[in-house]
Amino acid sequence: MLPFPPARELGPRLARLFFGLTLFGLGLALMVVADLGLSPWDVLHQGISRRTGIPIGTIVIITGFAVLLLWIPLNERIGIGTVANAVVIGLVLDGALLVLPESLENQAVRWVALLAGVVIVAVGSGFYIGAGLGPGPRDGLMTGLARRGISIAWARAGIEITALVVGWVLGGTVGVGTVIFAFGMGPLVQFFLKRLSVIPVAPKVSG
Repeated sequence: MLPFPPARELGPRLARLFFGLTLFGLGLALMVVADLGLSPWDVLHQGISRRTGIPIGTIVIITGFAVLLLWIPLNERIGIGTVANAVVIGLVLDGALLVLPESLENQAVRWVALLAGVVIVAVGSGFYIGAGLGPGPRDGLMTGLARRGISIAWARAGIEITALVVGWVLGGTVGVGTVIFAFGMGPLVQFFLKRLSVIPVAPKVSG
């Protein structure tokens, strides 16, 4: 378990963590209703959801805890943010999808929802990663493999391509949004993380 930050810092950092995770879930919900393509992991989540009838946010939670089991042989250290990530994003995603329309007919509105969703996910990532309370389950899997000698770029690519292919076979939505997320999320998160982090951030975020 990662050590707790000083008591005077814990409250503000928890607030940033949960605010960021809430934004992340809302952004994913906008991408789902836009129906123009999801991130690789969310293609998998949606594919499983469509096959099982279980809400996609619930699948996000189940998958998050399943991925945490893979941390055991990698000796990754779980933080408050790790557990919160596994739960909060899925709950917010399911809640938002209950309020948002199931589909958007107007193509322009779908594009607005997609692009807004991508940016909101990036802002949310800046807040929750910048809180410094532990990586999300999927991020920790990549960094754990990287510590075993696999470059983080290859670890990320291998995991996300696998999730994408399996999710697509199961019926998840692959489209232009998938490409935008794949190429745009890294630079966007780097941009927002520099401005929203409460701990020092390296000049570049690799992988």
